[in-house]
Amino acid sequence: MGALLEAHAKFEPFVGTFTAEVKMWMGPGDPHVSTGVMINTLELGGRFLHHSYQGDQADGPFPNFQGRGYWGYNTNAGKYEGVWIDSASTLIQTETGDVDASGKVWTMIGQVTNPQTGQPMQKRSVITLQDSDHHRVEMFFQGPDGNEFKAMEISYTRRG
Repeated sequence: MGALLEAHAKFEPFVGTFTAEVKMWMGPGDPHVSTGVMINTLELGGRFLHHSYQGDQADGPFPNFQGRGYWGYNTNAGKYEGVWIDSASTLIQTETGDVDASGKVWTMIGQVTNPQTGQPMQKRSVITLQDSDHHRVEMFFQGPDGNEFKAMEISYTRRG
């Protein structure tokens, strides 16, 4: 039940310290761009990947941004699961998903409350392992019209 599987080993390329470039679209036009540092560590015998993010000092909508999260593989459900909290909101985001046949692209689905309408909206995250030093996270949300839009893209580069 608590045994490690090959699915857990897929966290290993994400372990380390990474610089992050964050692009966030808050409407039409160019994205807001910020930077920061993500430190990922394996915890509880390799069962969970812990994320600790610290944004660089910046003006803009989220100064001194911080975030924390966990990513794991639930052997009972046969699914990857993630949880995220940050200093820009009071919600706890959860998502569940799978990795593709290449073992390098995860698609995670969750649900959050739309801050403008108070209604639930779907969130889709795509995590792409480009190589052992680079990965990318793209986040998409479902708008009130039912169409999905890209809200964020984070490019991570391993620090020397």
